[in-house]
Amino acid sequence: MITDPTQRGRILDTFPFLRAASADFRDTLLDSGTLMRLPAGHLICQDGSECAALPLVLSGIGRVYKLGENGREITLYRVEPGQSCVVTASCILSGRPFPAIAECETQVEALVVRPSEVRQWMGTSTPWREYVFGLIAGRLQEVFGVLDAVLFQRLDQRLVALLLGMRKAAPGRDIRMTHQALAAELGSSREVISRVLKGLEGQGLLRITRGHIELLDIPELERRAREG
Repeated sequence: MITDPTQRGRILDTFPFLRAASADFRDTLLDSGTLMRLPAGHLICQDGSECAALPLVLSGIGRVYKLGENGREITLYRVEPGQSCVVTASCILSGRPFPAIAECETQVEALVVRPSEVRQWMGTSTPWREYVFGLIAGRLQEVFGVLDAVLFQRLDQRLVALLLGMRKAAPGRDIRMTHQALAAELGSSREVISRVLKGLEGQGLLRITRGHIELLDIPELERRAREG
């Protein structure tokens, strides 16, 4: 139960769809929800497990990914403030087990909703239903984008696009990320990523140091990312 007025206001600010809902629904959600804080690295849900609750993220970032039999990872999407995990929602609604792995990339604070309420509100609250369907539509598009990249783009092109995307998120030329973490994003291996980076470094497009990648020729990198 969320009784603190400041916390209640913060939740409404983070999830604007609640302001379009009835006062009764807002009170029901805030009275039945539980605040939870999880540390970075915490496993929220494992492949094949039952979804025990739906987290509405207030702060921090969660990552949802698949782990192959060969030990390689590929990131499907991230869950940020104002969002929830669409796979968790679909598993709760369908009664099926979680088909991926979800973990806290940073410390995460979330409002946790019980499965029975997730299902009940789909039939009683239009704003809640539209919020969940909006999550599904947005995430489907994102996951299809990942699938399209894996199937139809070269690895070097995908790697360059990832590095440029990280630069936009944190402006500057210096990317702080290990080769292993890049491999996990792209569903590759550390050795292959290191080899591709070395090739790009040899062309004068970037510089590699331990735990850092400095982007040198951004216009050419942007051109490479648009190829194909």
